[in-house]
Amino acid sequence: MKRSFIRQILESIDNETISFAGGLPDENLFPIEDLGKASQKVFKNKKHFQYTISNGITPLREKIANFYNDEGFKTEPSNILITTGSQQALFIIAKYFQNKEILIEKPSYLGAVNIFRMNNLSMTPITLDYDGINIEEFNTVYPSMKLAYLIPDFQNPKGSLYSETKRDEIIKTVLEHKGYIIEDAPYSELYFEQKAKSISSDIPNNSFHLGSFSKTLSPSLRIGWVRANEEIISALIQIKETIDLHSCGISQYILDEYLNDKTKYKKHLELLRYEYKNKMENFVTTLKAELPQFEFEKPKGGMFVYGKLQGVDTKALVYEALKKKVVYVPGAEFYLGDEVCDEIRFNYTHSTKDEVKVGLQRLRNIL
Repeated sequence: MKRSFIRQILESIDNETISFAGGLPDENLFPIEDLGKASQKVFKNKKHFQYTISNGITPLREKIANFYNDEGFKTEPSNILITTGSQQALFIIAKYFQNKEILIEKPSYLGAVNIFRMNNLSMTPITLDYDGINIEEFNTVYPSMKLAYLIPDFQNPKGSLYSETKRDEIIKTVLEHKGYIIEDAPYSELYFEQKAKSISSDIPNNSFHLGSFSKTLSPSLRIGWVRANEEIISALIQIKETIDLHSCGISQYILDEYLNDKTKYKKHLELLRYEYKNKMENFVTTLKAELPQFEFEKPKGGMFVYGKLQGVDTKALVYEALKKKVVYVPGAEFYLGDEVCDEIRFNYTHSTKDEVKVGLQRLRNIL
């Protein structure tokens, strides 16, 4: 294992550093007032400070189940396990599949890679294109493993959005070989055009669908969830009970109270999409002006712009960038090996227009 470069960077930067590194939402868009009102109601009931049940408070699981039902993905509260962020959900699932083989995207999310390593899952990376994983490679490798970790919606780090054709191919292969996928979907609500149908909705008994409120409401609440069949959820609960008994009750009650008004949350998501699309357009425009040599695909949602500086060791570059008070995540962090890599992941959701311009100018000057 290795520590997350992003977490290490967060510890080392100061207030003068412009950071395009972490996948941070814009705190100016947190619904502070509404969450504050929900908190006030929750704090009036002393029972909300007591231990609660391991799988998560029932009314919150009901609301999450209804998110799926509203999209035609039949789900009961018993199909939902509340977790301490979707990062814990990944750890619990990895523990469930401990010592197995797993197919992952190349590049892939470092947080998941570290979890799989810790649980002795043997990883085989498959090339990821901007319309999804390479299906020919997937169909070659999956039959022997019968387990895959995928981020189909605005993938971290690459920002890829799986095409309908590739989603259908994955469904067909999983069903044919009676395997499973772990579908990580923290960015699925941050679309700029239309929401894609989840892969899991067509294979509900062969999938783990992971969701989170970290990217849509507040990371500090640390509330995520797993959607799976009841038998598997029962097994995951047993694992969770060895970790923390239950996720933060106060956070769950606050979220539940906030979500009592579905219209409010829906409007909040619409605001996020509008603001993040504007931020993306500004970042892309500035990127083309300041770093015209940077090769990338314009994202259709999510939080990241990913691409390459041909022939540049971007990990060596980032340490020079830190001296000039600007930082990003070098692409090498998202691969299993330590090979030299010319790729970069930029986060565009957290910085202001001025920070984007100044930060990219600093990077241009270093180059």
